Amino acid sequence: MVEEKEIQPMSGWGMLCLGILVLLVTAYVFYLGITQLKEYNSPWLFIASFFVLGVGILILVGLYILQPNQAGALVLFGHYQGTVKKNGFLWRNPFTSVKNISLRSRNLNGNRLKVNDQSGNPIEIAAVVVWKVTNTAHALFEVDDYEDYVEIQSEAAVRHLAGKYPYDSEDEEVSLRQGTDGVNDLLMAELQDRLAKAGVRVEEARISHLAYAPEIAGAMLRRQQAQAVIAARKRIVEGAVGMVDMALKELGEKQVVELDEERKASMVSNLLVVLCSEENAQPVVNTGTLYN
Repeated sequence: MVEEKEIQPMSGWGMLCLGILVLLVTAYVFYLGITQLKEYNSPWLFIASFFVLGVGILILVGLYILQPNQAGALVLFGHYQGTVKKNGFLWRNPFTSVKNISLRSRNLNGNRLKVNDQSGNPIEIAAVVVWKVTNTAHALFEVDDYEDYVEIQSEAAVRHLAGKYPYDSEDEEVSLRQGTDGVNDLLMAELQDRLAKAGVRVEEARISHLAYAPEIAGAMLRRQQAQAVIAARKRIVEGAVGMVDMALKELGEKQVVELDEERKASMVSNLLVVLCSEENAQPVVNTGTLYN
């Protein structure tokens, strides 16, 4: 595995001045060569001017520019020399190639994927990933195309995560819809593990879209509505039972009225009807006794 090593570059301004100076010397030597060729029929200065010109061109070819938050990996005849992270106008060995790579944070807005959750229900899911390159050597030399690698591995991680958990859960089990923060943390951890090989650090990963597939969306919506109604009814019944129990205890402790078991059952029935009914209860005045 190629490990990153940072090197300090040479300033380009001094080499630019040297290159211009060499070109000026080339012009002067070329003029002397033409003169000598005419007067003495000697081509040596004329030929030397082309060598000096080549040196000047090589010096100027070594100039390059790095923008802020940009790095340049230097490769000499197929061998990695190091990475320059200092931005500005710089110079390197003219035989060395520079592979520029951005160190800025990037957004990956994943496409909507149709997958099956843990229960086998088809769902649509998408995620947004914020990432940046932290190791230029790994990004350039350990994978073929690090941007394509990030996109494909992100899609694979989202598919794997969606298959591990159900879309929704009735109990305390982790689900994609209810356990948003926990699921996002799991997605980020899996992405970091997958992308570490490419020298990439995941800064944030969040599910941006989550829904049932269109072919089952209607049925699942009715199921969720039924579950919501059952949960609401359960809460209402629990509250009503507590209120009835409190009423019976208060009546007994304060000795407001003495109730036998049959009258208690009738009172409990009436109170539960009043408290659990969806519509307002209609009062009925009993002018007789409980048994008439």
